[in-house]
Amino acid sequence: MPELPEVETVMRGMQIALQDRVIEQTIIRRHDLRWRIPADFSQQVTGATILSFYRRGKYILIRLSCGQSIVLHLGMSGRVQLDSPKTPQPHEHVVFITDDGKRCGYIDPRRFGMLDLVPTHEEDTYRAFVKMGPEPLGNQFSPQTLLDAGKGRRTAIKPFLLDQHVVAGLGNIYVCEALYRAGIAPTIPACDLKPKAAGALVRAIRAVLQDAIAAGGSSLKDYVRPEGGLGYFQHAWQVYGKKNQPCPKCPGTPKCAGVQHMTQAGRTTFFCPQHQKNG
Repeated sequence: MPELPEVETVMRGMQIALQDRVIEQTIIRRHDLRWRIPADFSQQVTGATILSFYRRGKYILIRLSCGQSIVLHLGMSGRVQLDSPKTPQPHEHVVFITDDGKRCGYIDPRRFGMLDLVPTHEEDTYRAFVKMGPEPLGNQFSPQTLLDAGKGRRTAIKPFLLDQHVVAGLGNIYVCEALYRAGIAPTIPACDLKPKAAGALVRAIRAVLQDAIAAGGSSLKDYVRPEGGLGYFQHAWQVYGKKNQPCPKCPGTPKCAGVQHMTQAGRTTFFCPQHQKNG
C-alpha cells in the first residue's frame, strides 16, 4: 500500500496539474470500490473549480468551489494517471476532464481504494479522520504527544507507531527506517519509551518522511507517480528489505549479525539488534 510519502507525491502532482481548473466532465465506470461512490458524485463535482489540495494521513482531499471535498484513498493498488488516454484503460474506474483538456484517471485493479464526498467545512468530522492521530510532519506531533499516547500501552513500539490513532499516515517501510535511524529496538513497549528516545524518534520519523518525499516516494509493485515516473527512495532504504545484509551503522562489528527480520502484528519488521538497543 502507498504510504505517506507516496500519497504526498501523488497529491503534489495532482495539485500542479489540476488546481484552479474546472471539472468539465466526470466519468464513473463503476461505483463499487471499497466504499460505494455516492450516486450523485458526478452531479456534485462537475462544473466545480478545484480550489486546493490537502493530505490527511494516507488520504487526499480535493477541495472544490461547490463547498464539497473529494476524499481519495489509493488503497492497495490504486493510482492516479494524469493525461490519461481518451480510450478507457484497464481498471480505470473514474475520469475527471478539466476545462483545459486534462484527463485525470483513477485506476485500481483490486478496488480497495475509494472516492467519497464530504462538505469541506465538515472534513475534521469525516468518518476516516475523526479519531485519526496528529500528522507526523505537523506541529501537533511532538515527543510529548508520543509519550502521552504511550502511557500504559504495553504494545511494542513498532505496531504502536502503525496505529493511525497514535499518528497519522505512518506505514511499515518508514516506521522500520525511522526506528533504525533513531537506534530504537522495535520490540520495546510503548510505555517504556524514554523522553530522550522519544525526541530522537520524532526527529527520525520527520527526517525519513521528508527524505522520501524529496525522492518522490518508493516505487512499490503498483505505485507510480501521477505523471508516470517512479520514486527512488527505495535505493536509500537502510534496513527495510535488507534481511541478512550488513548493517550500515556497524559493518564488520563482530557482534553484529547484520539486518534481521521478524513478524510483528502481521507485518514484517527489519532491524539491527546490535544498533537498535535504546528506548
